[in-house]
Amino acid sequence: QVELVESGGGLVQAGGSLRLSCLASGRTFSIYSMGWFRQAPGKEREFVATISSRGVSTLYADSAKGRFTISRDNAKNTVYLQMNSLKPEDTAVYYCAATLNYGLGAAYAYWGQGTQVTVSS
Repeated sequence: QVELVESGGGLVQAGGSLRLSCLASGRTFSIYSMGWFRQAPGKEREFVATISSRGVSTLYADSAKGRFTISRDNAKNTVYLQMNSLKPEDTAVYYCAATLNYGLGAAYAYWGQGTQVTVSS
């Protein structure tokens, strides 16, 4: 069982930056690949980025490439999403999630409660 708690969301102007954090409970964090997803009002949840269990490999959605960076610190049981050059269309609730299978088609077994990111124009 893994519990995930996101933090770091907030209101930022377009062009600004935010760093989201996701703290995981338990001593098995390092075996999980982690992902960030987001859901905007009236839209389906979409993939943002994922990182392998040791942090060696990462994948990004096209919308995140060049602006967002996913990273992790297994000693702190934490995964991060650094978001730069934010746009109003990045406004959404951001969720972190854990999976034992790395890749774009991975099924995520554990989800956090989400953190709101609002980007004003």
